[in-house]
Amino acid sequence: MSPTRIRRADAVVAAATPHELDCDRPDRCAIDSPLLDAARQAMSDSTPEQPVHVVTLLNDSEAAMVARLNLIRAAQHTIDVQTYIWDQDDAGQLVLNELLRAARRGVKVRILADQLFSFGDPVLLERLATAHANLEVRLYNPTFDEAQTSVAEFTAGIVCCFMKFNQRMHNKLLLVDDTIGITGGRNYQDRYFDWDDEFDYLDRDVMVGGPAAHAMATSFETFWNHKRSAPLTHLRDVNRHLLDSDDPPPWPAPHYAHPQRVARVIEEAEDDDWLDDALVSETLRTGRVDYFSDLPSKTTQPDKRSAHEFTAHVMRMVGAAQHEVVLQTPYLVLSKPAQEIFSRLRQGETPPRIIVSTNSLASTDAFAVYAISYKHRKRYLKEYGFEIYEMKPQAAGPAEDNADAAADEGPAPSALAGTKAKNRIGNERGLLGSRGGARRNRPAPLTTAGRRFGLHAKSIVVDDDFAMVGSHNFDPRSDHYNTEAGVIVYDARFASELRDSILRDTQPENAWVVAPRQQSSLSMAIGDFSASLPIFDLWPYRYATSYELKAGCTPMRPSDPAFLSCYTPVGDFPNVAISSKLIYTRLITAFGAGVKGIL
Repeated sequence: MSPTRIRRADAVVAAATPHELDCDRPDRCAIDSPLLDAARQAMSDSTPEQPVHVVTLLNDSEAAMVARLNLIRAAQHTIDVQTYIWDQDDAGQLVLNELLRAARRGVKVRILADQLFSFGDPVLLERLATAHANLEVRLYNPTFDEAQTSVAEFTAGIVCCFMKFNQRMHNKLLLVDDTIGITGGRNYQDRYFDWDDEFDYLDRDVMVGGPAAHAMATSFETFWNHKRSAPLTHLRDVNRHLLDSDDPPPWPAPHYAHPQRVARVIEEAEDDDWLDDALVSETLRTGRVDYFSDLPSKTTQPDKRSAHEFTAHVMRMVGAAQHEVVLQTPYLVLSKPAQEIFSRLRQGETPPRIIVSTNSLASTDAFAVYAISYKHRKRYLKEYGFEIYEMKPQAAGPAEDNADAAADEGPAPSALAGTKAKNRIGNERGLLGSRGGARRNRPAPLTTAGRRFGLHAKSIVVDDDFAMVGSHNFDPRSDHYNTEAGVIVYDARFASELRDSILRDTQPENAWVVAPRQQSSLSMAIGDFSASLPIFDLWPYRYATSYELKAGCTPMRPSDPAFLSCYTPVGDFPNVAISSKLIYTRLITAFGAGVKGIL
């Protein structure tokens, strides 16, 4: 696009953007926040030799939303937001509206979102470009320099520009006043906060206040100023709307599908008793906390070690395990470095216990990725010694925990005034299973009805000593394509809390156990030969299958001699109805091993 068009669009934005503030106080009319107050105190108490942090594990989805709203309303100077997905459903509209309110009272707000699944509506972005002078939005790595990617452009991006198109910014960060930040797995979409009526993610963030916020600020600034971060006037379709409009339309009021639910979390965000019970009482005051982020150059220079900072730290953390690794990942497809680490740990004199919490086919919306995980089950169990627990889609624990977040205090309006929110459901799996609308991204049909959950949390606990919460899936895409971020907390109390949270997801009411199946030696030999093939891996009887605990039995490890007396096999894909996605899973297992790096 010509520099002349960009300058003309910049002039339109400058002329149309309001500068008036709703507040004339020095504190920008910020609310009092015990969360931000604790972070400021930690920052004040820190020295370079002895840092002090406040850390809160955000397992509960309602608390995760309320913490964000509270911090946004408490901000006095700056708010920086970085994300991979930003939808225009209730969660996306709510946070965006709160950020605009902060901008109008004088807070400098910057939003950096990966283009592929964020906003995607040029008219919406035209309005954002002129919403307020204190609000600035950029999109990372836009396809063909446009905000909206059509199916044809998506296909063309794969054909003509595969490497650039496939490299995404997967970081998640909300940073307030360079003092306290939230990072982890959640995007801005209903299903990350248990507000979807059909399918929600079990996810996790961590809120950190103290010196680690400086590293968050440095990382955000690096991404914000990178050449791949495009201002809205540099996007062809948004630029066209700005230049073709006689008068850019004003920012519309949000229209929520469930306004009562939104009103509830807004009220909780300023309720001291609620905040104390759900967040302050759960906060730990600790010492060392490291925030790491890959550099944007990871995607342009993947061979440069410095660009893989976070990925490298995660690898070293796991490789140093002595007694136990507890890993939770939605996508159990290991990169080569990860395979080498686990192989080396397994070959040690006293191999550490490796517990893995991941998705089943019934709980995932990324069935193509699951197919590759399914193909390598024997390697995971025998060569690496994994204990694998696959999440049930209607797990009792998440359903109970998130009942409040999902509660609907009234029927959704049948018709809404004004512009209807555009819902662009997407998942995080790059090229396969990530486009084509809501239908393609829904999980496989089940044999039972009801609301379901899928695992999306990415966390690791090593030796009950230190722990990581972030965006890294420990897979080839996270290692080589996406930029990732997260925190490592060096505190046994935090590690224990996170370990307990992950292990709860492995309990019989929440997960099936994957263990070797009983079969003849001939069937096993044929299965081994089939699995070794890059294509035509068609033998239906795999080395391992899923097991369910029998009534009256006590949970035990698959290595226990009494395991088979207390567990019954329930098939390779329990609770999944025969469907096209079940067939696709089998076909990708048979023919798709070569594409696991981009899934």
